[in-house]
Amino acid sequence: KSPASSPKSSIVPGVALSAGTAAAGFSTAGLLTDALTVPISGIPVSILLGMSIRNFVLPSLAASETDKSSSSKLPNYLQPGITLSTKTILQTGIVCVAAKLSVLQVMTTTATCLPVVVASVGAGMLYIPWASSLVGSSAVSPQLGYLLTAGTSICGVTAITALAPAIQASNRDIAVAVANTVAFGTMGMLCYPYLFHYLCQAHSEQVGLCLGVAIHDTSQVLGAALSYKETFEDPTAFQVAAVTKLMRNLGLAFCIPFLTYSHAMTVAVTSSENEKNENNNCPRPTTIMGLNTFSKYVPPFLLAFLGVSALRSGGDVFLADMELYKHAVDFVGNDVSKYCLGTAMAGVGLSTSASALKGVGWKPFLVGGSGALVV
Repeated sequence: KSPASSPKSSIVPGVALSAGTAAAGFSTAGLLTDALTVPISGIPVSILLGMSIRNFVLPSLAASETDKSSSSKLPNYLQPGITLSTKTILQTGIVCVAAKLSVLQVMTTTATCLPVVVASVGAGMLYIPWASSLVGSSAVSPQLGYLLTAGTSICGVTAITALAPAIQASNRDIAVAVANTVAFGTMGMLCYPYLFHYLCQAHSEQVGLCLGVAIHDTSQVLGAALSYKETFEDPTAFQVAAVTKLMRNLGLAFCIPFLTYSHAMTVAVTSSENEKNENNNCPRPTTIMGLNTFSKYVPPFLLAFLGVSALRSGGDVFLADMELYKHAVDFVGNDVSKYCLGTAMAGVGLSTSASALKGVGWKPFLVGGSGALVV
């Protein structure tokens, strides 16, 4: 048993559990749909099933491990595979969505969603720091306020983890910000598809725009959009939500440097003269450099998404009459994306621990929840 082979093999249990949970979720949703004669998506069922396994089944397994891991943590042998499911497999599913979108469709959707994204992100960037200062630094520290701003306005945990080192956020602040993302993002993922279907009167583009800007994490947005697509048989809303969220993710390249600089200015104003001098002698975070930030925080899968969309556009020109091409596009854009995203959503559920929401206090959630409504 070579040590080099263990990391690869350790991926299998977590991926298998995520895929099995997703399969069980889709099957359960099908049975419920037949029994209740009401369309139910497999995505929220997979998430809820994963959360149930995570909080009721896995803790007992973790507590019985030979290394005596904490029961609040995932068993060590599942962690790598579940992480792979919620990141790499999720990103693969997003890229596969591009097989159903030509470059022209992406550009058209981008032109439509850009004003909405700018308004939504801008509203969050203005409101959440103000609300944080209103409740007081004893309840919401300046660092926590900026983390809530980034996580709620841009893209959830990704934005939080990108900003935290630049503003020297504490582990507690990071945990509270992530708990906000888990709580309100999960509620939105489960409820917003039905709410926006009613509020937008089933208008596909409006529903997609709302899902793309109103929910925190990319995984949560794609889960809600896929749930809407399956429940209401509306692929357009799903595609619009995907493009809107990816456009919103680009805000990392601009908002992270802005929030870093704002925090630095706040520290400079409130610190003593000696602290100012010390701060001036310290190197500035590299996130203030715009080009470096763009290359660091624009994810490669976004470029892959655009590349697949370009391939789809070329195929429409040169291979449109080939049945094999049409079947390949449908298979990748519908089936592969569905099962990749389903596995990722099950992984999200398996990663969601109820203990992350305990002992935090209500004021950070008041700021995060009101900020989510504003966004």
